[in-house]
Amino acid sequence: MASGSLDFYYEFASPYSYLAACRIAALAELADVRVHWKPFLLGPIFAAQGYASSPFNVYPLKGAHMWRDLDRLAAAQRLPPITKPATFPANGLLAARVAMHLNDACRPSFTRALFSAEFAQGRDISDRETIRQVLAGLGHFWDEVIADAESEVNKARLRAQTEEAQARGVFGAPTFFTTDGELFWGNDRLEMALEHARSLARKG
Repeated sequence: MASGSLDFYYEFASPYSYLAACRIAALAELADVRVHWKPFLLGPIFAAQGYASSPFNVYPLKGAHMWRDLDRLAAAQRLPPITKPATFPANGLLAARVAMHLNDACRPSFTRALFSAEFAQGRDISDRETIRQVLAGLGHFWDEVIADAESEVNKARLRAQTEEAQARGVFGAPTFFTTDGELFWGNDRLEMALEHARSLARKG
């Protein structure tokens, strides 16, 4: 049976992307679905929607509920309690550039480690030192990785991936796409997305 395929668009400022990143690999393996990890930036997409900040900041009641919801979900996933970043949403530009630069084999581990630093340890992901320490902990030559991530070529790749997400209809994170173009939004739709991807592979 051919394996399925799923595009996983995530934003480093998104706590729901963090939850999805922590569980997608194991679930995808069980479903025999290959995941394509696609970092992107929500800021330009929110701006096009008329938001100057996250909707969770624009609507305080919604934001307050989100943090309580995240506490419950983190406990259910047996993750450490969620730590709200000092600045929310955090500036994930450098993080996204580094993830974009890393190859398919290295991107998931970096993504999970940086999300953990942000939402489990309360570290500032806009701080170059945080990025450096996460890369070093994974065995990367961090100075070379960061230099390459900040090259004009890689910056253009991240812009193109963000534009691709917007063109496909992404309006929040995480978002998943199956090969037939179906969009599934939110951590709570991950299982549904994987099941659809698996069903497409069976038909194929």
